[in-house]
Amino acid sequence: MGASVIRPLTLAALLLLSAGASARADDMPVIKVEMRDGVILPAIIEVPANTRFKLEISNTGQSPVEFESLELKREKALAAGSTSSIVFRTIEAGSYDVFDDFHPDAKAKLVAK
Repeated sequence: MGASVIRPLTLAALLLLSAGASARADDMPVIKVEMRDGVILPAIIEVPANTRFKLEISNTGQSPVEFESLELKREKALAAGSTSSIVFRTIEAGSYDVFDDFHPDAKAKLVAK
């Protein structure tokens, strides 16, 4: 095959690969969590066990928050009015404590089923 045939085939293969990656990302479950001035909603965050998922965290309050889990070794600080995400490759079935490091009384459970 000449170079003029190989380039379009290579481009087509790259487009197919990127479309597949995009489709996988779109298929990933998204679990929404709201943090607001010392409150985490929902208090029980249900997520799929052994499945890749995205936790979308919105700070709807007036002060900064920090979503944190020592067991999961994850943390994410958010300014007031902002939204961010954490992608989890997989976690085992179980219950994990989460809290707002800036508001010590704000606690929740992340439950993987």
